[in-house]
Amino acid sequence: MVRFTRHPSSGRLINLLLQTAWLQWCKKSLQNSVGNNLSLHLSLSIGQLFAWRTNMRRTVVTFLFLFVSSSFAQVREPNWSEVEVETLEHFRALLQFDTSDPPGRELPAADYLRAVLEAAGIPVETLYNDPERPNILARLEGSGDKEPLLIMAHTDVVNVDPEKWIFPPFSATIDDGYVYGRGAVDDKDNLASALMVMLELKRLNIPLERDVIFLAESGEEGATQYGIEFMVNEHFAKIDAEFCLAEGGSVARVNREVQYAGIQTVEKIPYRVELVATGVAGHGSVPLQTNSVVRLAKAIAAIADWRSPIRLNETTAAYFERLASISPVDAAERYLSVLDPGRAVESDEYFLANEPRHASMLRSSLSPNIFDAGYRINVIPSEARASVDFRALPDEDIPQFLEEIRRIVGDTVVEVSLGRRNTRPRGQASLNTEAFAAIEAGINKHYGVITLPTMSTGATDMAYLRNRGIQCYGIGPAIDREDAALGFGAHSDQERILISELHRFVRFNWDVVIDLAAQQ
Repeated sequence: MVRFTRHPSSGRLINLLLQTAWLQWCKKSLQNSVGNNLSLHLSLSIGQLFAWRTNMRRTVVTFLFLFVSSSFAQVREPNWSEVEVETLEHFRALLQFDTSDPPGRELPAADYLRAVLEAAGIPVETLYNDPERPNILARLEGSGDKEPLLIMAHTDVVNVDPEKWIFPPFSATIDDGYVYGRGAVDDKDNLASALMVMLELKRLNIPLERDVIFLAESGEEGATQYGIEFMVNEHFAKIDAEFCLAEGGSVARVNREVQYAGIQTVEKIPYRVELVATGVAGHGSVPLQTNSVVRLAKAIAAIADWRSPIRLNETTAAYFERLASISPVDAAERYLSVLDPGRAVESDEYFLANEPRHASMLRSSLSPNIFDAGYRINVIPSEARASVDFRALPDEDIPQFLEEIRRIVGDTVVEVSLGRRNTRPRGQASLNTEAFAAIEAGINKHYGVITLPTMSTGATDMAYLRNRGIQCYGIGPAIDREDAALGFGAHSDQERILISELHRFVRFNWDVVIDLAAQQ
């Protein structure tokens, strides 16, 4: 199907050309009449005139069809009923591959993607530093008028406990309009959607003003050395782009009604803080003030009671401001108050008790999650260890923050240090780009709700690309907001997605990519 948008001046252009041609004919006729019988010439010209006008109009209209066609925007639309059938087929096939990480079993899924893309005539590369954990790269070339667009998703998923699943986690079972399976919303929904966009761009031969690059990466769930780190370090030129679309956002549904769309533009940076307390070993029947467990427990309690300062960035400030515009009066007041340093503390107390994710978005956060001490009930251990999940704001001064933790702990016997080296760099996408505008337009068209720029408290592979100057935006399909609490969300034991929302997400993706990459 081709949709035409008529240029508003095309009718005026036809009349202008006809009038110009008419005047030229009259001028020529008068010049030719000099020296001849003017009345005879005019009488002969009356019949010629009407014939000329008819022929000239046909000529002008034919000319204008060719001329004005350049003023029509042509967008070839996929056959969506056929696309939906194929989308579900590919999505379920991808879900049925057990790509659990660890150990990482991405190869069968990668082979499947390669076969599908090659069958459509799209050139594909398989890139890896471990043949069992490959990355699939495909590219549709454009005119080069603009820098490329990268659409990216990961093929691996987190592990499962099959006994806790209602349906087998790799069966892709359909029940009551949902597809169940590990990876349904993390991240094989994005994977299937990006695949379908590539296939339709190729099949419809859409003229592109920028290359569109497809990357199916391995190792996102904890083994980035095989996936995004490998691609950035060894093959960056092949994925370098102006914009990138990947996971990280979502459209929130409440009681089956879409409320808002969250588009991830920045994320907190994960670190691991290690605490080690030492003391004197002894018999459990004789309590000691130097007990390492007690010292470590006091340090952990001090960290849990402390909150780092509130600090907003471009994304979080816009998030709370826009969220206030669609919230009830009381909630709107709380969201707006965080923009005022003098009032933010009041809302912070409420967030900590009722909206912990919002509290985490306001600051660098610490969560003590692992405690390791002792080996017998009757032995006082000489050492106790704890690991704290430290999620830093993108502009956090890490050495200074560690010094602040040491001050809060207040015990020189408790050693505070960073754990394993963090490899996720910092970076933030702008809200003032062609890509963000295209995403907002797509959200408005397909979901009819406000777009909220968000800072993810978790980590995604977009951090590596933002660090190299690529403007990356996290998108996602509509999911029921209550699903996570009920065990149906990402990483849960009943991960699922509505089939209708998967299809809507594909259409949304298509329009965003067309807006950004198709020749206008």
